[in-house]
Amino acid sequence: MIEVLSLPPLATVQDLGRDGFWQQGLGRAGAMDPMSHSLANLMLGNDANAATLEIPLSPARFQFVERTAFALVGAACDARLDGRALPRVFAGIADKNQVLELGVMTQGARVYLALSGGIDVAVVLGSRSTQLREGFGGFEGRVLAQGDRLVPATNSLPKLPKNGLSLSLPPLRSEQSSDIVLRALPSTEHDSFSSEALSAFWSAPYVITPQSNRQGYRFEGPELDRASQGELRSHGIVPGIVQVPGGGQPIIQLADSATMGGYPKIAAVIEQDLWRIGQARPGDAVRFEKITLEAAAQAVADEASLRVQYCDDLDVMRTQITGWT
Repeated sequence: MIEVLSLPPLATVQDLGRDGFWQQGLGRAGAMDPMSHSLANLMLGNDANAATLEIPLSPARFQFVERTAFALVGAACDARLDGRALPRVFAGIADKNQVLELGVMTQGARVYLALSGGIDVAVVLGSRSTQLREGFGGFEGRVLAQGDRLVPATNSLPKLPKNGLSLSLPPLRSEQSSDIVLRALPSTEHDSFSSEALSAFWSAPYVITPQSNRQGYRFEGPELDRASQGELRSHGIVPGIVQVPGGGQPIIQLADSATMGGYPKIAAVIEQDLWRIGQARPGDAVRFEKITLEAAAQAVADEASLRVQYCDDLDVMRTQITGWT
């Protein structure tokens, strides 16, 4: 069990999301960075969909009420356990009364805290994720605050080395660019935009503005105008859809996206890159890379291969731990 000593606003309990209720107007919610969320669970032997605590702002402080296994994955934030520096991707065991501190985030935008078996909260409509707009799911349907206690779903402790274990995350940016590259497919109204707009969208950088949250990120860059005019009827939208309102500046729908909207859709960022935008911050520049359906399918396969590699690496570590003990 772990108690919140101090925590900025907007930290919520999330899993991989609540699917199957789009037709009722209920969005998915879930982790903004599903890769970090899943890896934190994997390192503890949890199911990838087990609930974690998503922390989008720091500093923060927690105290362990009892001996507890935990994992911390995501943004670099000078995390420390009783003053001992922890790597950016870490799983270990904390003793009773030890304090976990998260400093200012220097790289990335979110940290995921996992406990053994996941965080023990009720399943609502098939998910443990927090629906902030609707006020249910997660931890009492709200953000966490000082004094809240999170309980692990199991009291058993996984086998971990005394000093914990660590893995590495894929880089947020490539070595060749300071921009975050998001692979995307053309969406329904793509061809209704002017040739100049399409050229700009697929080549120019767009900067994330402060008017961004879990529902969506707003960008600032070259204005995008449509060759054809006229209003559109509201239509279904999902996380990853890039829309262009009347002002010509694109927005991307994210974890808490609406289920319908009337703005034209210029592109859809592939699901395998949503973790990148989830770790992006206001002021970061992104570029949209146009890919084919074949490339999108390869991205799915690459993600599956990475998960297998993580599992293999952890199996080797656990075998070594068994040998040492």
